[in-house]
Amino acid sequence: MHVRQPEEAGWLEGLSWQPVDASEFDRLSPDDKLMRVRHSTSHVMATALQRLLPETRFAIGPATAQGFFYDVRPPEPVGEEDLEKIEELMARVVAEKQPFEVAPIAKSDALRLFAAEPFKLDILERIGDEQVTLYRNGGFVDLCAGPHAPDTGHCRHFKLLNVSAAHWRREAQPSLTRLTGTAWRDPKSLRKYLAFLEETKARDHRTLGPKLDLFSFHPWAAAALWHPRGLVVRDELFRLWRDFIGEDYIEILNPLLYRKELFEASGHWDHFRENMFILHDGEGNPDFVMKPMNCPDTMLFFRTRTRSYRELPLRVAEGQVLHRNEPTGAIHGLLRTRNFVQDDAHIFLGPEHIQAEILKLIEMLAKLYGIFGVEYDVALSTRPDPFMGEAQLWDEAEASLRQALEEAGESYRVDEGEGAFYGPKIDVAIRDSLGRRWQCGTIQLDFQLPIKFDLKYSAADGSLQRPIVIHRAIFGSFERFIGVLIEHFGGSLPTWLSPEQVVVLPIGEDHHDYAAQVHRELREAGIRAEVELDNSVNYRIRAAEERKVPYMLVVGNREKEAGTVAVRRHKVKRQRVMPSAELLEEVLQHVRERTLDVEVTPVSFRDESTEAGSTEELPY
Repeated sequence: MHVRQPEEAGWLEGLSWQPVDASEFDRLSPDDKLMRVRHSTSHVMATALQRLLPETRFAIGPATAQGFFYDVRPPEPVGEEDLEKIEELMARVVAEKQPFEVAPIAKSDALRLFAAEPFKLDILERIGDEQVTLYRNGGFVDLCAGPHAPDTGHCRHFKLLNVSAAHWRREAQPSLTRLTGTAWRDPKSLRKYLAFLEETKARDHRTLGPKLDLFSFHPWAAAALWHPRGLVVRDELFRLWRDFIGEDYIEILNPLLYRKELFEASGHWDHFRENMFILHDGEGNPDFVMKPMNCPDTMLFFRTRTRSYRELPLRVAEGQVLHRNEPTGAIHGLLRTRNFVQDDAHIFLGPEHIQAEILKLIEMLAKLYGIFGVEYDVALSTRPDPFMGEAQLWDEAEASLRQALEEAGESYRVDEGEGAFYGPKIDVAIRDSLGRRWQCGTIQLDFQLPIKFDLKYSAADGSLQRPIVIHRAIFGSFERFIGVLIEHFGGSLPTWLSPEQVVVLPIGEDHHDYAAQVHRELREAGIRAEVELDNSVNYRIRAAEERKVPYMLVVGNREKEAGTVAVRRHKVKRQRVMPSAELLEEVLQHVRERTLDVEVTPVSFRDESTEAGSTEELPY
């Protein structure tokens, strides 16, 4: 906040301000020092913005995995063109080496001090402690839990990255501006990270997807518009999904619209309503809901007839379109969207099946991710607050998941309080070639929904028993997985997944007939192939490289006479000459076996001065 009134200044000076202990800072690990530097740099940015626009209202400004951000409400719009000016002011604040000081203050006094700051008031009202802390540097005072560096001089190596819309407490309309930056302990690390960011921009699926004619985005649409080439990729993943579920699963398809009473019965209305698209009746009352998940209506399917223990485990798959009312600021291309399809399945089973079924799913995860050559991390997410059901059932479910992970030999971390409201879960995050983690797979153990929907099956002794449900997804959503794959492979997809697998390039008109023959043989074998005739061969090769076509076949007099093709692979300058039948079999083998025939070069960033991978967002 900006100290505007004399009485505010006098009040603040009356507090017990203490400088940040420099000797303590020097004893910290590199990780902890970097976290403090990043958090402090967010305050440096706020100080600079306050000098530029004194009436700015400040919300939160935490450290993040590679930098910091501050959500603000400025008195006038702030855009990308203003970042350089803010950076110049930040450099002055850094040069002034303003000391960071901390003071405790009673919550009641803080409420009076921040009476004109709506976001700070909201934060304070959610804090249970009767005492909070303030930090100040120069003329900037912030409600903050800390910790910080001793002074602003430690924040020399920074760069502001972007300006975006943000939300406060999931408001419907963008209410804040988010300024995001990065900060490092030395200039070399900063330069390396900025170079890494340039590589991530080059691989951004929001750029590559439209460039490769896979999909496009439109401000009128709630999700991507899929083009024919992108639909091929999507369909191939669906085919892989169906191959994986095979005969072990049955597949259903349920409606998109349900009356809200379904979600009241499941508990989602109380726990998930803010994420739903709700249709109202003529009097403005909630009536129908666009389905945000497949769980409740799969319970209805199980209930359609009396089930026997002989049917268990009953594995029910559904790849239906789902809709979730995500905040505008959270939308990110295909990676987080309001309209998506999950590779969903619900497995109904008895207690005796739990371990074997979870082990089977863990094996499925490893097998599917192995097709794409991606590594992954596993987390056990435990009971959140609030949660649904009895604590004892939660404890049993968590113990079952833990036992299965240990029996499978999976290394995992525990994410306390990150489970779904109806049950604990195993979350799986794949690591892409840029070193980033993407939440995709999940295995959730649920004792609650069978109770909510009064599900029963007939046991061997004739008694009626309550089933347990496993919710599971491997891709997570097809949209997110495609977005991750595009960035992981830099747009160069494996042959089996590529929308265009082969392009035939005759050198001249005399070779058109032979090119057409090769093309026909490829198409008849089920290979996605095209013939290109216009412009020079070199131009057509460059165009095919830009489209990232896996195979380019050049045919001229020699190839026509010998029944061969000159084969050029994407990103490989050396050509091979081989019989067309041999080439056909090579491509078919890649398609049949879904081989990983593209080279993935990791370009992940690692700061040599620290092992820091991420930092938790600070409480306030």
